[in-house]
Formats: sequence, structure tokens, C-alpha cells
Amino acid sequence: MRLAPSSEQFTSRLRSAHVAARVGLWLGVCFGICFVTGLVSHYAQEYQQPVPFPTSPAWGYRLTQGLHVVTGTATIPLLLVKLWTVYPNLFAGFPRRGLGRMAVTAAERASIAVLVASAIFLLATGLVNTTRWYPWEFSFRSTHYALAWVGIGALVVHIAVKLPVIRDVLLGDVDDDDHDRPSATSEGSLSRRGLLRTTWVAAGVTVLATAGATVPWLRQVSVLAVRSGEGPAGIPINRTAESARITDAMVGPDYRLTVAAGGAETVFGRKDLVALPQRTERLPIACVEGWSATGDWTGVRLRDLLDAAGAASGSDVIVRSMQERGPFTVTRLPANFVDDPRTLVALQLAGRELDLDHGYPCRLIAPNRPGVLQTKWLQRLEVQA
Repeated sequence: MRLAPSSEQFTSRLRSAHVAARVGLWLGVCFGICFVTGLVSHYAQEYQQPVPFPTSPAWGYRLTQGLHVVTGTATIPLLLVKLWTVYPNLFAGFPRRGLGRMAVTAAERASIAVLVASAIFLLATGLVNTTRWYPWEFSFRSTHYALAWVGIGALVVHIAVKLPVIRDVLLGDVDDDDHDRPSATSEGSLSRRGLLRTTWVAAGVTVLATAGATVPWLRQVSVLAVRSGEGPAGIPINRTAESARITDAMVGPDYRLTVAAGGAETVFGRKDLVALPQRTERLPIACVEGWSATGDWTGVRLRDLLDAAGAASGSDVIVRSMQERGPFTVTRLPANFVDDPRTLVALQLAGRELDLDHGYPCRLIAPNRPGVLQTKWLQRLEVQA
């Protein structure tokens, strides 16, 4: 009794190399965009950066992270169709003669196994991350980063092995039967072109249903976007004051922001910060989950605050929050961000006092910086020598 089907039992003409290569081309493009933008995001969150992350354009991180999540989501229908078309190959026999053929087949199947496994893992955990639900013990960021390299390496190997076939089918007509399995002869109600059009539409709908988290004018149709502008002043909130264990006593009249520079400490109360020259900057805030929003932030230029404390320019600053726990309770602000005139110790948003969940009494807001590094509930700034 045969435990698994034979590849010859799959007779649909839709399960064709001509279809698989065309879907795979766009799948590879999406994977490539996800990989590059993922590297950008990972580097932007590094505590130490050999080459400082740029401060301009202010919307740069918003663009790259939005692309990362949108293209990642678009790969879901592409991957499903791709796997469906090549599914019969899973049951194809292994060559028993010819060392070269055996080696090529082994490399191909190993790369496919690693590629499929890593792609499913990356997509599944990435989608769960957009909802901020972490039903696992491992670090999402480091694991996602490592598996991205594994996946892209497997993709390169797979393309290299299948390149002759990919080239032939992409240069040919989609209805050609070269490279088809002998049993793939059954016509269905849907043509190959029809399947491809349906796939493109499905990917497009997926993009429209999620892109509103990054593109505000799409929010009315982005029914699957995890953030749609909800929150005080239209800026969503990931971590609330309650979850960060920020109490009323911590942000009351006795609140102080300490600036440590050159062996001395200067202390500012909120009234002291309000008394300093105020600036308003229109800056986006963008998070790794793919959502972003733009706000009018008002406060003290960080550079002006450091000048008032007697701190020299050109130095990094260690930023400490009042929140007790979390991977970004302490962050490092590179010197180019410190000295950028758009970087603020923000006291207001949209002309109103900061909401407690947005970081009252004051928070950091800087151009082109990941949202997780836009530290809320500032407690201490330490200028590095």
C-alpha cells in the first residue's frame, strides 16, 4: 500500500513551472524588499552603530518599515499559490544514478526545505508581531534577523539551481508545455493566465487591506491594518503608562529630568522645560509593527537643553526612561540625532499637553528614528565624553 501519492497523480496544467516561475519572481521581489528593509530596521535599533543612522529624510524609517510589513503581508497569497503549484514535486522520485544529478537534486530539495520552513516562520511570527502578541520565549528581533539570513541564503541557492528552468519558462509563453510533468494535461475551469491574474489581485487586495497602517488615506479600506490612527491626537499607543508602571507620583510636581555632562548634573523640572524656548516640529513616529503617524510635536530642542546644561556638541547621549522594565528602557542617541535641530524633548502634541500614555511629562522625538527608540517618560540624559 502506497503511503504517499505519486507526482504523476497530479494532473492539473496549472501546476506548471511556467506558473511557478512567474509567481516565484514576484515572491522573490517581495522577499528581497523585506530582507533589505529588515536589515535597515535592525541596524536602526542597534545600541552601537559604526556608521550613524541618518536623520534625514525624517520619513525614511516610516517608508522602509511600512514597505517591510506591506510586502511581507503581500507574500502570503504569493507563497500559497507558489507552494500549491510545486506541491507535486514533493513526491517526485530521487535520481538513483549520476552523482552530479544526485548532488543537484539534493541541493535543490535541501534549499527548498529550508526556504519554505524559514519563509513560513518569518511570515507567521512577523504577522503575530504586528499585533504585539508574543506567545514564545525567544527574542523576536534577534530570531527574525537570523532566520532572514537563512531564508535569503536558501533562496539564492534555490534560484542558482533552478536558473536554467526559470530562464526558459520566463522567456517562453505561459501556456507552453515544456518543463511540464507528463501527467499535467488536465484543463480546468481556470486558465494559467486566470490563475496568475487572481494571484495578482489577491496580493493587491492584501496590500490595500493592510497599507493603511502606514498610508493614512488608505485607512478607510485597510480593514486588516492593526493600527488606524486611534490614540490621543491621532497617534497610536503601543505601551501605556500603566503597562510601564508609571505612577502619578512619578510624574507629579516633584518630577525632575536630570542632564549629566562633564561630571556635573543639571536638574530641570517640567516648569523649567516649559520656560525654555519652544519649537514645533512635524515629525512622524513609526514602529516596527508597520504602523506610523505624523504629529505636530512641541518642546525644547535637545541641543538647546544640553547647551543650557553646559554640554558640548558632537557627543552621543544615553537616554533613560522612568519605566522599570523593557528592552528599550535605556537607549543610545547618536550625536547626529542629538545635534539635529528637529530632535525635541517634547512637551506637547498637536498643541496640547502630552497625554500620560504618550510620555508625559516629556519624551524624546527625533526624525527618522524607530518608534521604540522615541523614549517616553524621560528621566535622565547622560552626555558621553
